Amino acid sequence: MPRSLLGLMPNMPPLACAPHAVSRLRATRLARSAKPFLARGGIKGERCAGCRLLPSHCMCALRPRTLSHAGICLLMADIEPLKPSNTGWLVADVVPDTFAYSWERTDADPALLALLADPTWQPYVVFPGEFVDAHRVVHAVATGDADTSLGKRPLFVVLDGTWAQARKMFRKSPYLDALPVLSLAPAQITAYRLRRSGRDDHFCTSEVAALCLALAGENHAAHTLQAYLAVYTHRYLRAKQQLAVDPQDDAHAQLLALRMRAP
Repeated sequence: MPRSLLGLMPNMPPLACAPHAVSRLRATRLARSAKPFLARGGIKGERCAGCRLLPSHCMCALRPRTLSHAGICLLMADIEPLKPSNTGWLVADVVPDTFAYSWERTDADPALLALLADPTWQPYVVFPGEFVDAHRVVHAVATGDADTSLGKRPLFVVLDGTWAQARKMFRKSPYLDALPVLSLAPAQITAYRLRRSGRDDHFCTSEVAALCLALAGENHAAHTLQAYLAVYTHRYLRAKQQLAVDPQDDAHAQLLALRMRAP
């Protein structure tokens, strides 16, 4: 990719987009907060409302356009929508049909239940198969394109929180019990560097969504989401370290190439 093109990226006009599912959920959660939410680490300064980064490191102009037959349903632990390091926001930026709901142990959102019952979709709960009864576990997804008798679009239900929170959500959500469980078996290790984890096989929400999209044959959307996460990670860490953005690094180059090949 010519370096002269990369230099244009910061000047690209931002997409005029309405608030997506995660940003709306964040606004709802903030509205019922008794005190301001202060993210751990980094600089406690003003953040861009569109990308949650410091204005000096804003990446709203880089938000990609993608098309996807698949959908992502984020079931989010209480304060996940408030965290700048939460990558469910990136999923909603990239995947047009992204839905986001706050998880409550005793009270499921009626809109979530309606979505899971919608005959347009075939929901899959994304969770490690080793913790689930074998009869529920699948390792591949059927789509309307691949199986016309099914005629449904895949909807990946991603439990967005820490590993302990995800296990709790899985165990204590009876409305998920009848759904097939998609168990991912990725060959790579996580590249996520915004929060600490003791295991290389624990993936962030954005990485999980990208793996699901790839299984559904949505390769451009999957690769774009991976590249978008890499750019976000670069800018987030640079802001935290009070360093300038390098718009000509490999992550930005890959994202630009994918934007130029967008369907």
